[in-house]
Amino acid sequence: MLGVIGGSGFYSFFGDDARRVSSDTPYGSPSAEITVGAVGGHEVAFLPRHGAAHEYSAHTVPYRANMWALRALGVRRILAPCAVGSLTPELPPGSVVVPDQLVDRTRGRVDTYFDDGGVHVEFADPYCPALRAAVTGLPDVVDGGTMVVIQGPRFSTRAESQWFAAAGFRLVNMTGYPESVLARELEMCYAAVALVTDLDAGVDVGAGVKAVDVFAEFQKNIEPFKNLVHQAIEQIDAERTCTHCLSHAGVQLPFELP
Repeated sequence: MLGVIGGSGFYSFFGDDARRVSSDTPYGSPSAEITVGAVGGHEVAFLPRHGAAHEYSAHTVPYRANMWALRALGVRRILAPCAVGSLTPELPPGSVVVPDQLVDRTRGRVDTYFDDGGVHVEFADPYCPALRAAVTGLPDVVDGGTMVVIQGPRFSTRAESQWFAAAGFRLVNMTGYPESVLARELEMCYAAVALVTDLDAGVDVGAGVKAVDVFAEFQKNIEPFKNLVHQAIEQIDAERTCTHCLSHAGVQLPFELP
């Protein structure tokens, strides 16, 4: 089964005929009911990251419950659409980017299932190459770039944006971590698909990022963005062959994965 985790403004993926799944996990309930439908021959489970009506801000999303619930349902590969700010004028609003690296600037978020047992996952390349290829092969999709993940819920100051841009980061986001590393701990393939909604404050001189503008830009592009995710799913092989995201080979885990 494939998974899709919808970001800000991306609260549904199927019609009323989708199967609805309520679940509980050792880490509480996920953000919302999971809906299951079919896309391009794949069975797909959809979960809105922020809840069905955006009940969860980026720093309060139940990330561990979300990823555990998807894995327990049978999901092994995940596309993760998200809204991002751009740190370069080369990526204007409306651009779709598939990042290949991330930098974590969050704080206080629980980012592991392994509080004991001495388990460490390889994370040098945080995104699945096979899933990335399925998306980057589509027209007008930008391949690559580093996404810096900030704590939120506030947006960056001008100085922070300029600092990030000077470091070579291209995108800024609030939800890409710990979601990505939790997927790796559960041995699920994972790739972010980023829709640019704004130029960040330090890039667009004289302007600042406002939430109302971010949501408006996302809403303007949401149907084409959903169509792009549909097309990407259709490019994904029926069988999972990726071994890059299988991080526990030869490791004795303190518990069984769901």
